[in-house]
Amino acid sequence: MNIIEIIGIAFGLAMDAFAVAIAVGASLQKLTFRPTFRLSFHFGLFQFLMPIIGWFAGSRIAVYIRDFDHWVAFVLLAVIGGKMIYESFSHKDDLADAFKDPTRRWTLIMLSLATSIDALAVGLSLAMIDTRIFSASLVIGIVAAGMTLVGLLFGRKLGQIFGRRMELLGGLILIGIGLKILLDHIAV
Repeated sequence: MNIIEIIGIAFGLAMDAFAVAIAVGASLQKLTFRPTFRLSFHFGLFQFLMPIIGWFAGSRIAVYIRDFDHWVAFVLLAVIGGKMIYESFSHKDDLADAFKDPTRRWTLIMLSLATSIDALAVGLSLAMIDTRIFSASLVIGIVAAGMTLVGLLFGRKLGQIFGRRMELLGGLILIGIGLKILLDHIAV
């Protein structure tokens, strides 16, 4: 597999991370270095690690993962999206809103996992065509981190323009991404 094909795969895998980053960027009260670094780093790290895990797991585990990976991604994104929608309608004071940050703790892990499950399947595929996994995963991780950064910045601009409505839209986008993943796998 050549570098152009790997970059194409990387951008394809990074689209979910990009869309989620837009939603997160729009929902954050302040977009500072720490949440930006956390989300970009974790999305990039998970996108880097999942193909490696898939590659080592090989085809033996593919049958089991294929049966439910889309459901896991859907549930994770739906729960987080539902929480964002709920919070967009709540009338908390600004001080309480300042403590809400989807780039921390379990929410960060769930988002990272949900946006990188497809990378696991790609790793399985790359093992079957004998691709050098470390260099391919490195490209995938770097592209995902970069697309996450761009998505956060773009989402933040939208959040500044549209305010709390963007949190509602962000939650709907996360649920929509989860539905797309689910329907793409069910239709196959």
